[in-house]
Amino acid sequence: MTETSYIFLAGASRGVGREIAINLTEQNQKVKALLRSEATRPELEAMGIKIVMGDALDKTAMEQAMQGDTIQAVISTIGGLPKDGERADYLGNKNLIDAAVKAGVQKFILVTSIGTGNSAVALPPQAMQTLAPVLAEKEKAEQHLIDSGLTYTIIRPGGLKSEPSTGNGVLTEDYKIAGTIHRADVAKLVCRCLFSQLGDNKIFSAIDRNMTYGQPEFTEFTV
Repeated sequence: MTETSYIFLAGASRGVGREIAINLTEQNQKVKALLRSEATRPELEAMGIKIVMGDALDKTAMEQAMQGDTIQAVISTIGGLPKDGERADYLGNKNLIDAAVKAGVQKFILVTSIGTGNSAVALPPQAMQTLAPVLAEKEKAEQHLIDSGLTYTIIRPGGLKSEPSTGNGVLTEDYKIAGTIHRADVAKLVCRCLFSQLGDNKIFSAIDRNMTYGQPEFTEFTV
């Protein structure tokens, strides 16, 4: 990453996105964070992060959010239950991906979840039934990114926990693996992929090596 370019982060207000923001600022990276609400703005600005306000569901707003600065890479962790109306899992990420293409961004990292796409086999049928609507949206977002022409990395974490990092978070291309992982460890894996070309144009499952379900044997991918 160059000194004049930013890493554009969507989802920095909470969860994995917040942990990524912490990681990047600790590494003295210039971060431009997209926020829909002003609630966490003071905290993020105190970390030295540049804030741009906008809703990912607004295509024009996303194009404008990426203007004015050189954006070297985009990281999106957006998704989850909407407070009102439409989910951002597909449409929000689609708008971000399209804006990134228009802005000439070099790399896009999308955080989805185990159960998306071919990793559906990793989850029990009951869980799949419950999560089917959101996973379908996430899969559409993944496919849109793959088709966009951007250099991409897709990371599908297992069940998320909010405890401190264990340092045991790993990536694997084995889509049959399931388990849990701490949000702080997902963030570390995302940042590793950001600064490495080894994970380019790949899809990973992310789990804690000591918290797997069912199938204990899998091959770790090192970036």
